Amino acid sequence: MSSTAAVDEATGRKFYLDDPDDLRPGEPVTFILNIHGGGSVGAWQRAYFPAVDFKESHRLVIATPSAATKEPMRRWVAEADDEHLKNIVNFVFEKYGPANIRAFWLVGHSQGGMTSNRLLQQDFFQQRVDGWLSLSGGRIGPIELPESFFAGRARPVMPEGSPRPGQAITPDVEMSFIFAVGENEMVALPEASPWAEKYGAGPKQRLADVVDTEPGQIYDKLREGNSTAAWGLAARPGTAQVYVYPNARDGRVIADVVRLDKGHTEGLEPNIMRTLVEMLVSAPGGKAKALLAKA
Repeated sequence: MSSTAAVDEATGRKFYLDDPDDLRPGEPVTFILNIHGGGSVGAWQRAYFPAVDFKESHRLVIATPSAATKEPMRRWVAEADDEHLKNIVNFVFEKYGPANIRAFWLVGHSQGGMTSNRLLQQDFFQQRVDGWLSLSGGRIGPIELPESFFAGRARPVMPEGSPRPGQAITPDVEMSFIFAVGENEMVALPEASPWAEKYGAGPKQRLADVVDTEPGQIYDKLREGNSTAAWGLAARPGTAQVYVYPNARDGRVIADVVRLDKGHTEGLEPNIMRTLVEMLVSAPGGKAKALLAKA
């Protein structure tokens, strides 16, 4: 496995960097910035969303960092982390060449998805990001979390004008968007997608279910025996429903994925991982090349 502890020279912070063992000079790759959730770290995220298992077959470059702030828990903070995340993007673009970055995806779990959503409000990321995969990290459009999701902790009070918990701020950016969620951590999946409407896509269509006979690689062991179905139980096999919004303008991939009988923290199983990666690499890219052309 080609994996290194790369270093952001500006800050001295390390991050995981994975790429194909047999990568050829000038070969196109899909770049994923893999962002963990609150209370987690990069090593956990690599196992929760193990894109590294598909780096050869789907020609992926994956950067997986850890947030700097540790108290009261590890979490992403704009002042502490945003420049580091930009530095990682610049590092990857320089190392592999912007002409060879066929697409760049933000992938974020939970607070990492919310962080992705914040980054998408910034010009730097708007110019570079081709897609966002939100892993229970905010949906563009309506979504409602059940009371059981907040068991043992207070439901957050959102500032006036902010989206409801679980709902993302709609970014002003051209990109594909995939929302993946556990069935037990939402009330119900909405019938429509504002992002699909933006791109003139057709009505939601359900594809064949994705069945996994093997479990994911990780789960929240700190709450083992004291968790809820909404938060997540032990990793185990499962079935996922896949919904797509077809014929979106510019070939954008827009989808909702519901992992049945799963909550917030069970790691993704192999077959649904493969399905999500296939969606990522099938989507249009080209922003990195466009930036290069402007330079």
